[in-house]
Amino acid sequence: MKRIRIAGVVVAVGAALACAGPPQGDRVAVFTKNQTNPFFQTVRLGADNAAKQMNATVVHYIPTQPDSIPEQMNQIEDAITRNPGAVVFIPVDSKAMVAGVQKLNAAHIPVINIVDHSLGGELVSWVGSDEYAMGRLTGRYLLQKLSGQGHVVIIEGVRGSLGSSERVRGFQKALEEFPQIQLLASQPGNFQRLQALQVMENLLQAHAAIDGVLAANDAMALGAIEALDAAGRRALVVGLNGTKEAVDAIKAGKLLASGEFNGYLQGCIGTMAAIRYLRKLSVPKEFSFPPRVIDRTNYGDLDVPEAERQCPAWETVIKG
Repeated sequence: MKRIRIAGVVVAVGAALACAGPPQGDRVAVFTKNQTNPFFQTVRLGADNAAKQMNATVVHYIPTQPDSIPEQMNQIEDAITRNPGAVVFIPVDSKAMVAGVQKLNAAHIPVINIVDHSLGGELVSWVGSDEYAMGRLTGRYLLQKLSGQGHVVIIEGVRGSLGSSERVRGFQKALEEFPQIQLLASQPGNFQRLQALQVMENLLQAHAAIDGVLAANDAMALGAIEALDAAGRRALVVGLNGTKEAVDAIKAGKLLASGEFNGYLQGCIGTMAAIRYLRKLSVPKEFSFPPRVIDRTNYGDLDVPEAERQCPAWETVIKG
């Protein structure tokens, strides 16, 4: 894949650009939050594979400064100038980027929202998962493994972001079901592995006993595990997203489980929805993948590098 840097905008141009086949109307701009979180790389891979299967073109817009509101807004303006057929959009901030969605609406560029809900603007479709339900299901799994006893900590994502808030709300709801478990602290790790490692180091110094860690994504869960290993401490750790690196950690016995929030599938189906809309085929107004906890008993279908995966046929996912 070829990468071009233009005026602070990172644009990854899919292999389909090298082909003369697809019409301009089947060119889709895909917006993700950053280059640092492996989850968004899986989204981009899914989008690329969907476009390849459907003989369309994908152009990626990725902020060089992670989760930068001004940069994503500039990228939207760049995309409007280049006039793609449609946009697959993950807002870096669900509230702040409503104005960006409205700019795309004003330019008559259809928007398919995936992963994180945009809280405004006109959307053709939303494709994602219920992050609250995922957090609650995965949190309950960990607390049951602790037999309803012990001390736990939460490592949040970006405090104030909708995705993090919903995941943490799910964790907190699960904790209400286990009154004998004490929540020692809930601190942000900003969805970054290194920051979560540092947060966990501080928590280990502050608390003599930590039995469980509820991390709002897999990268932070793995950072927490690094801190535990370095300190010679042990705790049960769960993450969220179900990434390949999480599956590898589950296989190795390091990570207890991960709630599935399949970025690859969301990239696939969101991009397929955009292309189908341009071809005047039906798309659902909203589609949510059901939550699932991935552990040592059921990780098999995710034990494949994302770069080697294939998008499923639309009809096998979207029924009716």
